Amino acid sequence: MPARFRIEAWVIRDTGMSATRSSAHKRSRGTSLAPEVSLQLLYALGISPSESVIDIGGGASTLVDHLYGAGHRDLAVLDVSAVALGEARARLGDPEEVEWINADVTRWQPARTWDAWHDRAVLHFLTDDRSRGRYSAVLSQALAPGGAFIIGAFSEDGPTRCSGLPVRRHNLEALSAFLGDVEIVEQRRHVHRTPAGVEQPFNWIAGLIGGVKG
Repeated sequence: MPARFRIEAWVIRDTGMSATRSSAHKRSRGTSLAPEVSLQLLYALGISPSESVIDIGGGASTLVDHLYGAGHRDLAVLDVSAVALGEARARLGDPEEVEWINADVTRWQPARTWDAWHDRAVLHFLTDDRSRGRYSAVLSQALAPGGAFIIGAFSEDGPTRCSGLPVRRHNLEALSAFLGDVEIVEQRRHVHRTPAGVEQPFNWIAGLIGGVKG
């Protein structure tokens, strides 16, 4: 089954369900926790509030809440689920400085560039080479010269399925080689514990694409 249909099937099953059920992201309002790894890696890459950030598959995430709260005023969240985006938009109060993009990343045509690309748990749902190649091409189109990227995906000993869908696991070497000739600034492994107590090992990379940063 093509990757876009696998993703869309996942969204259909989740339509109408609250983002609080997602194990892919920790809630960050009230007593919930911040997306610590994502924030740490953005800091490691030197991403400041004056720089733009796009969060891929971030509809159920509260990374945008933390970035907006830290002073970022050029943010975008892309997600294939209009329901998840609507919840995030309502939660944050729909500030004009945040762009909400309802799209499948493998079929999306960026209309502009950003300084940083963040993806936690989208890439591993792309199991065929064609969709992965399209993802890589879109990332390159969406980033400004010298732009930063952060990608987190299930590790080689992580789950083989998530939300009922097959995934493609990555060791750090494969994840680092995925984008080709880029500068890897940091690699790390992190074990995420779901609300049900299930451990999900992730591998993360953070780096810079070629070119001179503006």
